[in-house]
Amino acid sequence: MSTYRDFTAPIGSRRAPVLRTVGTRERRSHLTAPRVPTVGIDIGGTKVMAGVVDADGNILERLRTETPDKSKSPKVVEDTIVELVLDLSDRHDVHAVGIGAAGWVDADRNRVLFAPHLSWRNEPLRDRLAGRLAVPVLVDNDANSAAWAEWRFGAGRGEDHLVMITLGTGIGGAILEDGQVKRGKYGVAGEFGHMQVVPGGHRCPCGNRGCWEQYSSGNALVREARELAAADSPVAYGIIEHVKGNIADISGPMITELARDGDAMCIELLQDIGQWLGVGIANLAAALDPSCFVIGGGVSAADDLLIGPARDAFKRHLTGRGYRPEAHIVRAQLGPEAGMVGAADLARLVARRFRRAKRRRVERYERYERFAEARRGTPESL
Repeated sequence: MSTYRDFTAPIGSRRAPVLRTVGTRERRSHLTAPRVPTVGIDIGGTKVMAGVVDADGNILERLRTETPDKSKSPKVVEDTIVELVLDLSDRHDVHAVGIGAAGWVDADRNRVLFAPHLSWRNEPLRDRLAGRLAVPVLVDNDANSAAWAEWRFGAGRGEDHLVMITLGTGIGGAILEDGQVKRGKYGVAGEFGHMQVVPGGHRCPCGNRGCWEQYSSGNALVREARELAAADSPVAYGIIEHVKGNIADISGPMITELARDGDAMCIELLQDIGQWLGVGIANLAAALDPSCFVIGGGVSAADDLLIGPARDAFKRHLTGRGYRPEAHIVRAQLGPEAGMVGAADLARLVARRFRRAKRRRVERYERYERFAEARRGTPESL
């Protein structure tokens, strides 16, 4: 992996031609970003995870707390973020803070336009936090942050055109091309879960019907299992016995666990979810033509029970199959910490401002000291 230290050769030797071949502004910034520790914050509907991350993606320390109730004011969540950052700053030399928020972030990466699990509506999160913290702050969508982390340190290393799909309660996603996150004109690109795949299908919380995430997500998996159990289907006896008849206790991780133990219904449900996943991926391939799809999120823990059927369905539904190169589909490597790691690494792109300001303060102080020594007539200053 290329680093800042790799490109410190004199002008006219190695550095200049390398930077010219990179092409995009964001990637140039990435290659020359200072190798300093930064804090990444991953904000979801149930937890806030914070960690200090070094330039190689290693987590030096992490903290986790529950997300304040969404009915509370946005300031409550911001207070939680500030407390975590200050706590980590007591033990680490933090140069910037990156925040991956589960919501729509504007193209300037300042405002959270809408967060379904938090009370953020057009919230100027970056400016509010930057005013309370002594370091630069960067805000991005959590799926964008996770995709960046996988491209830098995980399953997407070496890929020039990557699409990440995060399967959790719903479906999120992100697009990277030539080392640059594609956020769209208004910053909300990658909301793949709300592509309509079944006109007039299941109602989605977004207000539409037939959205992709109603057929290939954690919610879809649990809904199908509970419906079969509520109908007292013979194929559901295993899971009914497992929850002792309490159908509300059925969860996605439980279904995955039973599938691994050989429960036929749970295996079938994961296959169904995987097939719908493959259909959606084929649609995205027709539109975006990436070289790699990285599948992350909690549901991806099912691994080949899910991704195997997705690969099969992708090949069956791919436009021009047999006459075009096929993107490969891989599982994400960084797990639930990808969003935090990616947010911290993206923040490193703005850490340069802090380092320059800090250096100027030090230089001013040193000049003042030299001036004071000269005024006192000490030989050391001459």
